Parts: sequence; C-alpha cells; structure tokens
Amino acid sequence: MTANSSPTQPQKLLRKPAVLALTGIPKSSWERGVRLGYHPKPVKIGPRSVAWLASDIDAFIARLTTERDAA
Repeated sequence: MTANSSPTQPQKLLRKPAVLALTGIPKSSWERGVRLGYHPKPVKIGPRSVAWLASDIDAFIARLTTERDAA
C-alpha cells in the first residue's frame, strides 16, 4: 500500500428484515417497488438468498428525503 492509497472499505450487505426495519416499508410494498425499479435491486448471495448493499439503501433513503424536502 502506498502513502496515498487507502484500504478499500468493504460493502455491508443487509438482508430483507434489516432493509424493511430501516425503511419502514412493508414487505409486499418493498417487493413491488423492487420489481418496478423504484427500490434498489438486491444482489444474489446464494442459490436462494439475496441481500442489499447498505450504500444502496442509504442512497434510497437520501433520495426520499430529498424528494420530501423539494415538495
């Protein structure tokens, strides 16, 4: 590692219960929003498992806040 480089910060993955708790959005509404492209898409972490990048969820919440403030 050089003096100007910094270690890469690993991305944190959130499972659906954590995403729903952070956003306060009901499960069925969240799934519909993902299908319609309004909510962030998950990443596949196993044959039957998905998770969301914490940074995507943070950006989603920030977008909602910006939309609220613009209204």
